[in-house]
Amino acid sequence: MTTRTDTSVTWNQALAWRLERHLLDPVGSESVADVVRRLGAVLSMDESLAELAVRTRRRASRSGELAKALADGTVIKAFAFRGSMHYLSPEEGGMYLALRSAGRQWELPSWVKYYRLTPSGWADFRSAVREALSDGPLTIPELGDVLTRHRRYAHLKPVFREGAGTLVKPLTWQGDMSFGAPRGGQHTFQRLDLNPRWAGVPDLDDAGPRAVTAYFRTYGPATFDHIHHWLGDGLSAGRKRLNRWISGLGDRLVAVDVEGTAAYVVREDIDALKAARPSNAVRFLPGHDQWVMGPGTKDVHITPQSRRDLVTRKANPVIIGGVVFGTWASKGHQLTVSWLGERRPPEGAIEQEAARLAAILGRDLHLKLTS
Repeated sequence: MTTRTDTSVTWNQALAWRLERHLLDPVGSESVADVVRRLGAVLSMDESLAELAVRTRRRASRSGELAKALADGTVIKAFAFRGSMHYLSPEEGGMYLALRSAGRQWELPSWVKYYRLTPSGWADFRSAVREALSDGPLTIPELGDVLTRHRRYAHLKPVFREGAGTLVKPLTWQGDMSFGAPRGGQHTFQRLDLNPRWAGVPDLDDAGPRAVTAYFRTYGPATFDHIHHWLGDGLSAGRKRLNRWISGLGDRLVAVDVEGTAAYVVREDIDALKAARPSNAVRFLPGHDQWVMGPGTKDVHITPQSRRDLVTRKANPVIIGGVVFGTWASKGHQLTVSWLGERRPPEGAIEQEAARLAAILGRDLHLKLTS
């Protein structure tokens, strides 16, 4: 692909456009499902942080709406990026699962030897799992009890006693099951094909270009290194495949000069990018928010190197105009904002965002700004 650029923008413009795409400036009015769809994925390793990631992008929200969306099937939850649990769109999430399945882990000799499930027998095992879940969601121990009643799967009893984490992940990648509502403090799994909104796992070469395009539309202007970080390192899609999908987009991608960096956006977004004006919006984001995870914490235009360790360790970032300038933490009614930037903190804007966070969390917060 050509890297000749006919358009130049500043990083401030680029981040302002991306903030709008992330529903952070202005804050959006979209539904929970639409927020998840826009971001592509929302990490659910910590449910309180996942809910905050969604709520901070909505002008009006209530506690429990993300859990309700999961129960309603308007969002799904599966193992996805970096092997972690993520909320996905049932209509579009299948494209990410297709990429995650590309490595066909269940066919590796080490897998076959350990689980004693041959590639030819994997389809039968998948069918047995779907059948076990036909009457409703099950916890991992319950699923193991049902499956190991079959003589051919009785040898898996120790695997299920240990949690079966590695074994069940490909079952979510291939669309056989997804997380259901938790029960008694335990995860449950349910058949995914019973969700009428589920669009299935598309063919890999259909999913790949769609996933690449979706990334540029939400995280652009982006470099090819960004794509390899999110879809390659994150989903193990494979460098050769990613390069082929990027090349296949041809003229649909437009190269943009961003202060000396050649980055790309989808052609239909170029006018909005050029029209973007720098943002001074202050936002309190949860740890591991998509704003920093999508481009990766190595992207110094989002996360300056001096602040990377904190963000990588799940500190809650404070961003101004899209750049991490500090962190925040709340304990009881105390909200502490640790300012890490060289410039003077915009105290009025920080106080306003603190009030918005207090409304989201539903409790009074007393702001303490430190530097």
